Amino acid sequence: MSQFAQYPCLQGKTVFITGGASGIGAELVTAFAAQGARVGFVDKDVAGGEALAAKTDGDVAFEACDLRDIDSLKAAFSRLSDRIGNAQVLVNNAARDDRHDWAEVTPEYWDERQQTNLRHMFFAMQAVAPAMIEAGTGSIINMGSNSWWEAVGNFPAYATAKAAVHGLSRTMARDLGDSRIRVNTVVPGWIMTDRQKELWVTPEGLADHLKNQCLPDPIEPVYVARMALFLASDDAAMCTGGNFFVDGGSV
Repeated sequence: MSQFAQYPCLQGKTVFITGGASGIGAELVTAFAAQGARVGFVDKDVAGGEALAAKTDGDVAFEACDLRDIDSLKAAFSRLSDRIGNAQVLVNNAARDDRHDWAEVTPEYWDERQQTNLRHMFFAMQAVAPAMIEAGTGSIINMGSNSWWEAVGNFPAYATAKAAVHGLSRTMARDLGDSRIRVNTVVPGWIMTDRQKELWVTPEGLADHLKNQCLPDPIEPVYVARMALFLASDDAAMCTGGNFFVDGGSV
């Protein structure tokens, strides 16, 4: 069994996570709570969010919201701040990699995909940054994807949004850097969440994918969470504007 690091600097730190009810998000909630952080997370999955908050040891708070509604997002963050304090760490995790045929994409579907996978990240940063600026410190972690690096097909609206995350992180790292707020992108490969296993993973498809990884093992969500812990910690004090891959060396 892997022996993972414990970060004393995360003890008591307030962490906001989007899309925390399942998949990588749930692993993030669990991992930060295990570090002794105060964790607040949002998700539109009310039942899943409440269940995770109830079963997770530590100081964990859940607020329901649909991130496509920016007013709802801001209100949920405000409630979390009232409950556990202002965010010192933000993990912009929420996204959905629904497959779609480029020939059938409508303007309405395109806009909804950007709302689901990109737009909320900026407004979440806008919501938490003032308190971080006042404190003179903070860590923002945006979840990208290596799918566009690998030229994966069948979801152009998703891939475009995820490519844009890298630009967003870079420019916000510059804008917030004078306040010692760090902004980084975690770049997962094909992560074996329950959703991926239910919808997309087949033995043949996984075998083909693993041939393109330098490491021969499927990637579990815990390893994405471990990278986020590092970037939130004081160990990463001089890391900003970077892309941190958790993809097994995919090519």
